[in-house]
Amino acid sequence: MGAPTTFSRAEIRRTAQEGLGFDRLRPGQQQVIEAVLNGRDTLAVMPTGSGKSAIYQIAGALIPGVTLVVSPLIALQKDQLDSLAEGEVGEAAALNSTVAESQREEALSDMERERLEFVFMAPEQFNNVEVTERLRGNPPSLFVVDEAHCISEWGHDFRPDYLKLGAVIEQLGHPTVLALTATAAPPVRREIVERLGMRDVRTVVRGFDRPNIWLGVATAQDESAKEKMLVKQVVAAEKPGIVYVATRKHASEVTAKLREAGVCAEFYHAGMAAKERERVHDDFMSDKIEVIVATIAFGMGVDKPNVRFVFHYDISESMDAYYQEIGRAGRDGEPARALLFYCPSDLGLRRFFASSGALDEEQVRQVLDALLLNEGRATADEIADLVALSQSKQVAALNRLVEAGAIRRLPDGTYEASAGVDDARLDAVIHEAVDAQAKRREYDRSRVEMIRAYAELTGCRRQHLLSYFGEELPEPCGYCDNCEAGVAHGASEDAPFAAGSRVAHKRWGQGQVLRLEGENMVILFDSVGYKTLSVPVVLEGELLTPI
Repeated sequence: MGAPTTFSRAEIRRTAQEGLGFDRLRPGQQQVIEAVLNGRDTLAVMPTGSGKSAIYQIAGALIPGVTLVVSPLIALQKDQLDSLAEGEVGEAAALNSTVAESQREEALSDMERERLEFVFMAPEQFNNVEVTERLRGNPPSLFVVDEAHCISEWGHDFRPDYLKLGAVIEQLGHPTVLALTATAAPPVRREIVERLGMRDVRTVVRGFDRPNIWLGVATAQDESAKEKMLVKQVVAAEKPGIVYVATRKHASEVTAKLREAGVCAEFYHAGMAAKERERVHDDFMSDKIEVIVATIAFGMGVDKPNVRFVFHYDISESMDAYYQEIGRAGRDGEPARALLFYCPSDLGLRRFFASSGALDEEQVRQVLDALLLNEGRATADEIADLVALSQSKQVAALNRLVEAGAIRRLPDGTYEASAGVDDARLDAVIHEAVDAQAKRREYDRSRVEMIRAYAELTGCRRQHLLSYFGEELPEPCGYCDNCEAGVAHGASEDAPFAAGSRVAHKRWGQGQVLRLEGENMVILFDSVGYKTLSVPVVLEGELLTPI
């Protein structure tokens, strides 16, 4: 762990003012910076636009030594380099797949000579043995993991390359770790901390509520009706805006309908050529396009302040994803709208995906046997050559085996069999891995039910949304469709279990009460995820006990 460094608040404010031109720090920034400067591993969960990058820029400028920033997208790295170039907090360079070998060598040499304050890296760069060795010889004083939810399979944007970061941190002597994310429900937070191996963790969660965004749902009975409703709303809405869809097919179809209605619209998805995606992105950012119709391929790193609406033609996979997506509206603080177009049949696709990914013992055994056949050490690609499994199943099997202690994940991404797993324990370990994957699938299904509950809600939508992330809104917000219709009501004062309290269920074990609404309560159980229970049934059957 990094050594504590003592700085006064005046020094922190001066760095913010002189280095970045900030008049003052935003809520939460001061807390996180102070925790990092005290040498504590810190998880900061703060919405986009709250200045998360400024946190590591200020802390990194004050702490002696290099600040290493792991960021998943090259575009994000470029934005941060441009931002640092405008300020006066230190020199910066990037190491990613677009950097020429000569530039890579120059950046590494500058780092070794202490000419750099910030080094940005994509996680796959740790597969490069030379880069890893040179970092070990010149370890950073601060290790920043941006978009930290990417390390969590329970999040909405899981990236396998992030899984090696915990081992990398230990290989570098465990410098102070700062993990940053804009959205992380309680289970995701726990997984970030565990997988990064964070110690003595300070968790700062601030500002999930975006009060300038109006929330609503428009329910349609079929696809045709939903399409007409969407077009009508987009035509009438203040622009620019984003329409999210679930498939590439819907992206092109909805774009065509909007164009027929006179809207300047373009679609965006991962199947497009890179240059065309870049053109559409740039045109939208420069207001040459009124509306972009996009799959989730359009999202991370998009920071356009004047987006006036985010509409969802298709329902999101979870509340995590929905919150992240609607958070791209109204970043300038001005009023914006988030409207979900909901058809109950849409849930079929989400439930199908949530139910996929099952593992059986034979599949887990294949992966473990492949590793053992390779003398107990192999890369994911080497294992793939020996098993007949999809990439997602192989990744799931490897992760569950790591959690069961059967194998270890090394900093370069290689997997190694643990010495303590012998033939006597093999069957038990495999069974444990399969059982853990089954719990993951049940959790995924529970997340689909939470987004369904949001779509069919009769209460305050903001209360529902915030409770999912563990934040309580005592009274209805007054700025959603249900509040405006007068149907939203606050929780009963004589509710038998308070929001935020811990309880135990006879079957599902321990959990936290997130929200009470009428005769229903939502509980996040540690083992099975989110459950909506009837309060009368709970009381009659004595199903819950306070902890």
